[in-house]
Amino acid sequence: MAEFIKIYPDKPNEAAIAKVVKVLQNGGLVIYPTDTVYGLGCDITNSRALEKIAKIKGVKLEKANFSFICHDLSNLSDYVRQIDTATFKILKRALPGPYTFILPGNNNLPKEFKKKTTVGIRVPDNNIALEIVRKLGNPIVSTSIRDEDDVIEYTTDPELIFEKWQNIVDLVIDGGYGDNVGSTIIDLSDYEPVVIREGKGDLNIL
Repeated sequence: MAEFIKIYPDKPNEAAIAKVVKVLQNGGLVIYPTDTVYGLGCDITNSRALEKIAKIKGVKLEKANFSFICHDLSNLSDYVRQIDTATFKILKRALPGPYTFILPGNNNLPKEFKKKTTVGIRVPDNNIALEIVRKLGNPIVSTSIRDEDDVIEYTTDPELIFEKWQNIVDLVIDGGYGDNVGSTIIDLSDYEPVVIREGKGDLNIL
């Protein structure tokens, strides 16, 4: 059964963050808060954990459209081809924030994603998520957790999330109520920005 821990977003407890990081390093799956909906994540470097998330989502790993949760833009060059100044300015304006940006991937992508030409990058405006990634030392691969009930679409109550996921994942963080609107997804991999999904993030950043 998963562990359920409370972490306060305004000042995340270091020992609690360290516990989450240890779970991730051991190949565990974690449900954590972001600035939009709760996410399901694992260490980007752990193949076994990546396979588990793909299985839960019912997709083939190499075809999965997972986001990479980064601590800040300094992680970008690890996975993204060099981007132009205009693109970088959009990222600087928007992040951290409720956006997923699709950017051209480079040759350093983990082997599971080698066939992908683009990658979704997220830097959420949530201290818990950012501290986890910072302490881990590399991004986490993430996907939002949806509800089978299309009316609800996203569950926002951490206790209800725990009830549903306690036998599937290794740890659930209670970081307070989540949002029920996903991130705004913008494709910046070509010459012109393309809005794939309008979510919580304002389009004025473009």
